[in-house]
Formats: sequence, structure tokens, C-alpha cells
Amino acid sequence: MLSLNPVQILSAGAEEEKSETARLSSFVGAIAIGDLVKSTLGPKGMDKILQGSNSVEVTNDGATILRSIGVDNPAAKVLVDISKVQDDEVGDGTTSVVVLACELLREAEGLVSQKIHPQTIIAGWRKAVDEARDALKKVARDHGKDPAKFRADLMNIARTTLSSKILTQHKDYFSNLAVDAVLRLKGSGNLDAIQIIKKLGGQLQDSYLEEGFLLDKKIGVNQPKRIENAKILIANTPMDTDKIKVFGTRVRVDAVSKVADLEIAEKEKMKEKVNRIVSSGCNVFINRQLIYNYPEQLFADVGVMAIEHADFEGVERLGLVTGGEIFSTFDNPNPEKLGRCDLIEEVMIGEDKLLKFSGVKLGEACSIVLRGATQQILAEAERSLHDALCVLSQTVKETRTVFGGGSSEMLMADAVNKLAAKTPGKEAVAMEAFAKALRMLPTTIADNAGYDSADLIAKLRAVHTEGKHTYGLNMDQGKIDDMEKNGITESFQVKRQVLLSAAEAAEMILRVDNIIKAAPRRRDPDDRCH
Repeated sequence: MLSLNPVQILSAGAEEEKSETARLSSFVGAIAIGDLVKSTLGPKGMDKILQGSNSVEVTNDGATILRSIGVDNPAAKVLVDISKVQDDEVGDGTTSVVVLACELLREAEGLVSQKIHPQTIIAGWRKAVDEARDALKKVARDHGKDPAKFRADLMNIARTTLSSKILTQHKDYFSNLAVDAVLRLKGSGNLDAIQIIKKLGGQLQDSYLEEGFLLDKKIGVNQPKRIENAKILIANTPMDTDKIKVFGTRVRVDAVSKVADLEIAEKEKMKEKVNRIVSSGCNVFINRQLIYNYPEQLFADVGVMAIEHADFEGVERLGLVTGGEIFSTFDNPNPEKLGRCDLIEEVMIGEDKLLKFSGVKLGEACSIVLRGATQQILAEAERSLHDALCVLSQTVKETRTVFGGGSSEMLMADAVNKLAAKTPGKEAVAMEAFAKALRMLPTTIADNAGYDSADLIAKLRAVHTEGKHTYGLNMDQGKIDDMEKNGITESFQVKRQVLLSAAEAAEMILRVDNIIKAAPRRRDPDDRCH
């Protein structure tokens, strides 16, 4: 006789959600994440306060918000990941990609409830993505060969990127600053050569671009404060060689004089190390670790500038821009591997003294000094500027541009709708849903500004159907307008990445029909922290 009890396959404590329940759980989690960041989208988007145990951040950067919140829903985690990838890949569009994926899943939820199979929806979406990408390629403009027009494009892209950030009040000033910094890179796209230094005080427009490299450290006592034709030995080495560092070690001596002997031996080792460093021919010694008083005095005696505790990022970047290597031993330091620059001197920024390295080997190196009233403003300004720098460096490599203000999304939606009209079967319904999701981006931008989104999007859809594909939303005046005249330009690379990442993430979540959660690890009652 067969038992009617269900067979237990999964281990005790494990959970399983099947078909409709699993899909609904995925949709709800992903849509909630999209709705969380939706209000930050566009030039009139609002900010979020992220409060940790000891920190407060104020930001409207999608990737920063999502990175800071803890999510348990697996579909929500997928959207957090695509936001992070978007940030790493192109630097901007982190909110757009999450909102588009969220709207696609909202549409999919309606289609699934109409008994349209997920694989049919995915087939329609894939055709829609190809059509949208082709439409975007056709309208993309490329001024890469014309330096004057290309600089104007870069300025417009920087202004558009910064218009949704804290720097929007001074976007012309910061756009110019970011474009100057990126064009110094001469197409290398190596953002490590651009250093951002945050200094409290002043106001945002007191920020400026400084050629060369700035190091936020002080020179040792009695050492030269200015050195021309600097030969820099960059090191990551302990100066207290062989000092006993084992906690609780005892040194037994039979007379106090023996302690002095130990100190003298230690000093001799330090002196020997300093002599080896000086014999390399350097006149500047920069160490990531402590230098201590005695070696500092020895360096001062021979006229070498010594700087201690240069943090690792500072040391790495200094090695890059001065063309030097980081040494840890000095038995045979190679003079060819020393860093070089024309001048090292102290400069004042606010109330702080910094070291300025001028005439560095990597000519494109520069530092952006940010000023602001609070740490939160400075941190958000840095994130905003970093987004702009990333987008600009991507645009220097992939020089095509498209228009912003929702015009690209409306153009892609129009192309997808036209394809849907020619497509027989249920795939056409999925394509129309895809177009609707694309139109939700400009709708959200208008909603966040407090305008009548239904009216504006209807007008925008009408002009795009007529073929006026440069039209988008003018959020200053609350009307539809020609984006070409307004100079609202975005990077083709960013737009394409938003489209592809959002579609792939939404497709991945839509494919799910089972969620299996592992059983939580059981704690042994004896496994306690003592």
C-alpha cells in the first residue's frame, strides 16, 4: 500500500518556492528595488540618506544606494549586481539600468498573468533588443575626427551627466574641469592619472584642476621644503630593521649598559639602511611605512627630503605618474627606476599644507581639488565627478553620441512598436510590452520633476512617430523640445549598455520557475564564543 505522505527530498529546514509563487517572489523583489531608486532618476531626481552605524551618506547615485542596502531577495540581488556592473563598465546609467529592468519585469508580470509563456516573452524581447540597438546605432553621431565638435560633444555629455547630480548648479564649471582632465589623458583612458583630493572648507565652485600630482603629506623635520630636479625613491619598507616585534618578548640583560648597546646596534642597522638608500642617488625618499626620528635626522643631514606614511594608493599613483618603481630592498637600487619630476614644493589648500609634484614624467597626470562645506557634500561631489570622468573617458574611446532627455528611449520604443506591428503571434505582445517599458524611463523623469508625464509622453510619442527623433523632454520648462538645440547629449556606449544589461537581467529573472533556499547552518550548542 502506497503512503500518501509527500517524499522529503530537501534537507530539513530547506525551502522551495515553485512556479507561480517563485515567479511572483522574483517580480515583487525586483520591482521593489526599481521603485526604491526610481525617484532619483533625471535632473529633478531626489536624494536618499543612507545611515550606517557610524556614517551618513547623502546620494542619488543608483549604484551607491544599492550597494549600501542589504537585500535578501535573489531577484533584487541580480538588479543590485547589474547596477554595480554598469558603474564599473561605463560609470553612469546605474539608476536607468535598474529602472528599465524593473519596468520590463512589471510588464512581464502582466503578460504571464494573461497565460503567455515566459519563453514566448523572451523570444519577443530578444527581437525587440536587436531592433532597439539597430535604431540607436542609426541615429548615433560621431564627431571623433573633428576636435572642436568633439570637445563640444564632451562638454554636452558632461553637462548632461552632472545635471542629475549635486553639481548641477555649477555644471558648466565642473564639465569644463572634467573635460580638461580627460583630454589631458590623450585617449589613454587611464583614470588613475586623475587624482581627486577632497578638502573641507570653501564652496563647491572653489574647486580647481591642478596640473601634476598632489600628496597630502608633510615633509620631515629640518629637511628641504623645496627640491628641483627631484630623483624620487619610492619605498614600502620598515625602517626599524630586525626590531623585535613579538608581543611579550623579554630581553634579559645583566647591566643597564647592555640596553644601550642594543639601542646602538639598532641605530647602526638603521644608519646602514639609510646609507644604502642615499647611495642610490635619490634626493627624495617617500616611504609607505614609518621612518622614525633617527633615520629622519640622518636624511636631514644629507639634504634628502623624506616623507613617511604615504598611503598605499598615494604611493601606487606616485609611482605611475613619476615613472618610478616601488622598492622594498636597497642592496642594489637601480637609478633608472627612480621616479623623476622637475619640482617638489609645499602648497597651501585651505588650512592644510600639501606637496605638489610639478613636471612629472606622465605629463597627463593631474589632480582635481574639491572644496565643500561638509564631508557628505564632498563625498557626493566626488561620486558625481567620477561618473562624469568615467563617461567622458569611455566616450574618448567610443566617440559616438546620442541625444538624451528621453529621446533615445522614445526612438527605440518607436522602432520596437513598428516591428511589433509587422510581427504575427504572441511575440508581438511581448515587443509592445518592451516598448512600453522603454517609454517608462522618460515618464519617470517627467514624474520626478512634478510635470504631467501622461501629456508630455503622448506628445513625445506623436513627434517620434512623425520621425522627429531628436525630440525629448526639456525639464527646465516642462515641455518637449529639440535635444540637439539644447545640447542634451549622452554617450552611445552608456545607452547601449543600459539597454543590453537591463534586458539580460530581466530575461534571467523571468526564466526562473523555482527558488530553492538552502537549510540554515545549524549551530552546535557547544559552539559558543568564549
